Amino acid sequence: MLYLNIRIIFLISAVRPSSTARNERSFSSLKRLKTYLRSKMVADRLNGLSLMNIHQNIDIPSDVIIDKFSKVRPHRMAFL
Repeated sequence: MLYLNIRIIFLISAVRPSSTARNERSFSSLKRLKTYLRSKMVADRLNGLSLMNIHQNIDIPSDVIIDKFSKVRPHRMAFL
């Protein structure tokens, strides 16, 4: 009976996640962004920026971003 309980404990410990660092990193990134940008933008933009900050390893081609930005609406740009 004792060995059965020890075996169950080992099986449960093998299934549990070993670290929550990824979740903590996501929450700390979101907290930094919200603190800095809270009063300056809407929720959709804040969510997009937080996802970009959390998933920095995803490579997005810049020409795709430029095409999407140019098709949205005409923008007034100030060049120095």
